Amino acid sequence: MITFKNVSKSYGRQVVLDDLSFEIKQGQFVVLIGPSGCGKTTTLKMINRLIEPNSGEIYINGVNIMRQNPVELRRSIGYVIQQIGLFPNMTVEQNIAVVPKLLKYPKERWKPIVRELLELVNMPYEENAHKYPSELSGGQQQRIGVLRALAASPPIVLMDEPFGALDPITRDCLQEEVKKIQKKLKKTIVFVTHDMEEALKLADTIVFMNEGKIVQMASPEEMLRNPADNIVREFMGRHMQGGESPDLYVEDVMRTRILKVPKTLRTLECIDRMDRWEVNSVIVINDDETYAGTVSLEDIHKQGKPGREIGELITEETPTVSRFYKAQEVFDQLLTSPCKYLVVLNDDRTVAGLVTRTSMTKAVGKALWGAEIS
Repeated sequence: MITFKNVSKSYGRQVVLDDLSFEIKQGQFVVLIGPSGCGKTTTLKMINRLIEPNSGEIYINGVNIMRQNPVELRRSIGYVIQQIGLFPNMTVEQNIAVVPKLLKYPKERWKPIVRELLELVNMPYEENAHKYPSELSGGQQQRIGVLRALAASPPIVLMDEPFGALDPITRDCLQEEVKKIQKKLKKTIVFVTHDMEEALKLADTIVFMNEGKIVQMASPEEMLRNPADNIVREFMGRHMQGGESPDLYVEDVMRTRILKVPKTLRTLECIDRMDRWEVNSVIVINDDETYAGTVSLEDIHKQGKPGREIGELITEETPTVSRFYKAQEVFDQLLTSPCKYLVVLNDDRTVAGLVTRTSMTKAVGKALWGAEIS
């Protein structure tokens, strides 16, 4: 748990943070957002003492960070920035292993960590470990920056607009990967952004700041429904519900009656369920009901054997979207995607529904003419 108690920071007469008090629970994905100069990056950098307060106290798991050695503190907290800062003369493996080596991890301990982390972001060890940063794309470099922050398994990871310089497609992929990693590894992530769409997609809790104060601290759903004031409302912009705009969102157009099966289901039973539902693909879920991937009838015919678990045939190629995405953007994505549908996820990675061309068309027709198109 991270606790701020009456924290203030000024540079001369300029007040950057004004008596800030709040808590971040363990395992949460918290996004700090607000206008430029609101104090969000300063707040982030105080957690690892890159900036220190003029007054007030900051605690991590009940320990005042000002009583800790700042170097040791920083080695126990992951840190990712937009500029990445990979060492150009080091390989991918050496970059990821920097902090474990500083912490005196033996080779037999850090080397498996590098391999496992690369697999997490679909960058196989054999193909990538010995490359240098100059041989990687911008998205791959940023992935390595994230992995380096995770290599010593820190309980807290700080991320300061890490994807701001990337193109939209790469940025979207990395957002998905970071959220997936956070859920799997149960890290506490504090993330700074100026992009409300990014905040809505990633956050368990959004902290909206203005002029060094917290204006509102709430879940994405609560902030969409009940913005604290006009500043929050204006910043939310087109994501607001219930305004004069006729814009539709994914949750307005998705199908909620879908076939979901556990990973442990056997192939023959899965085929039987698909036949009864008259579908040619299924959504596969983990034991905790989070999304695992999809399996098509074609996948089963190609790879499946009687008695084999359906989880062994999973493909994650089907794109996923948040239920709070704007429908028009998702419709554009669906039209250009080779997939016949998109999987809609809740903030906790459970499956909310599917968006298909048919469901989209029916919802648009109902919104425009008050009746579904048959």
